[in-house]
Amino acid sequence: MTPLQCLFAVCCSLFASAVTIPFVDSSQTTTLFADSSKPERHNLGKRGEAFAAVYLEQAGYRLVAANFTLPVGRNLRGAVVNAEIDLVAYDGETLCFVEVKTRASDWFAPPQINVDRRKQRQIARAAGAYRSMFGLEDQPYRYDVVTVVLSQEEPESSPRIELLRNFWTEASIRKRHRQERYYE
Repeated sequence: MTPLQCLFAVCCSLFASAVTIPFVDSSQTTTLFADSSKPERHNLGKRGEAFAAVYLEQAGYRLVAANFTLPVGRNLRGAVVNAEIDLVAYDGETLCFVEVKTRASDWFAPPQINVDRRKQRQIARAAGAYRSMFGLEDQPYRYDVVTVVLSQEEPESSPRIELLRNFWTEASIRKRHRQERYYE
């Protein structure tokens, strides 16, 4: 098994249930099989997150957390709304909150289309809570998106992975209040 396959295998096992990613010796190996009790789309998402984690580490990112979930508020019916940050990593000194979107095909639309304004606001709220929880309010940060397209026709082929740095900013997701204009 090559070092890259070992790292991928370890990432697959970490994403099954972990919240934080500890330092892992690259000589460890685990199986690459997904949990058969979960629906196929969850397995696809977990595989995509594992590929994205390996891709980011190869790109020089330092991963610190995965699948970070916390309550960010309540909806109009009073139910608790949880937000999840797929990956938290450092790119140099910049803290990056990474949303991973995995698709079996991009025939209909590219995966990043599904990171809409509602999802961006949820991630931004969770990122704000993460930063305040760990005392990182003064540190530079940004929001990235990693798209992974895994071909179902050719499962042995390598996935297409794209990193979209600084996909959105806090200013772009603020709610805009309509100002009434009075014409004379």
